[in-house]
Amino acid sequence: MIRVLLVHDECLVRSVLADWLRREPDLGVEDTAWRSAPGRVRSLRPDVCAADLECADAYGIPPLGELRSRGPGTAPPGLLVLASANRPGLLKRAIEAGALGYVDKEASPEHLVHGIRRVAKGERFVNDSLGFGFLKAAEMPLTRRELSVLSLAAEGASVAEIAGSLHLSHGTVRNYMAAITRKTGARNRIDAIRISQGEGWL
Repeated sequence: MIRVLLVHDECLVRSVLADWLRREPDLGVEDTAWRSAPGRVRSLRPDVCAADLECADAYGIPPLGELRSRGPGTAPPGLLVLASANRPGLLKRAIEAGALGYVDKEASPEHLVHGIRRVAKGERFVNDSLGFGFLKAAEMPLTRRELSVLSLAAEGASVAEIAGSLHLSHGTVRNYMAAITRKTGARNRIDAIRISQGEGWL
């Protein structure tokens, strides 16, 4: 039996997907919203975490690393993400978090089942339709931390709020914003946000 934790912030979608997956005799499925996911990983010890890359909390920044932490002496679960090619910034986060499976949200549910089974074996699974997103993710000049800073800035957070949320000093946040502006070829913070949203990094 493959133990699966489905992570999705939209209750209706999560419930329907979980019920659909439970029809498979080799899958034991639990589901949760992102805010409860790290705790559920530690208590359930799933073989696979299947997580939507859209996250309602933390300014939309999915805490993927927390899904890979199951406590000392235990192997982390395999990570499979529900992704979209037009959000390469989130795809890059998943790559950096060590995700093995990438299922296109536009794909059929059968792809999700197949992906879960592959990831449970420690194998990689990627929908071909996400190829463009992977190309854009590879081209993205911003680091994970810079993307976190910019995501918060795009939500209207001040330097002080960004610093508090990411546990950084005000000066460090300003240095990140300067680097972001330079790397994106922007004139200022607002322009950097506009460019990054246009490129699909945010």
